[in-house]
Amino acid sequence: QVQLVESGGGLVQAGGSLRLSCAASGTIFSYNVMGWYRQAPGKQRGLVAHITSDGSTNYADSVKGRFTISRDNAKNTVYLQMNSLKPEDTAVYYCNYIATASGQYWGQGTQVTVSS
Repeated sequence: QVQLVESGGGLVQAGGSLRLSCAASGTIFSYNVMGWYRQAPGKQRGLVAHITSDGSTNYADSVKGRFTISRDNAKNTVYLQMNSLKPEDTAVYYCNYIATASGQYWGQGTQVTVSS
């Protein structure tokens, strides 16, 4: 079992920044992928960014150049630095953990609201 605890969401004006954090605990395998997904009202949940335990990253086209994902393997924590936020970034952001040996887990979600 893996537990994911997110923090850092909130309300920000367009052009502002937020930093999300997600700490994983439980049975953590050395090779895993952690990432962030988001779901806006009436839309499907979609990938924002993910990062492997060896540091390879992937971003949705809509956030490239504005968001940066990083991780601290010693703390089993993944971060999402979000800059130049836009109203269309408003969504619930979910932390995700995947390891072949243990499957996929989700955090409870954190709300990000960007006002225009």
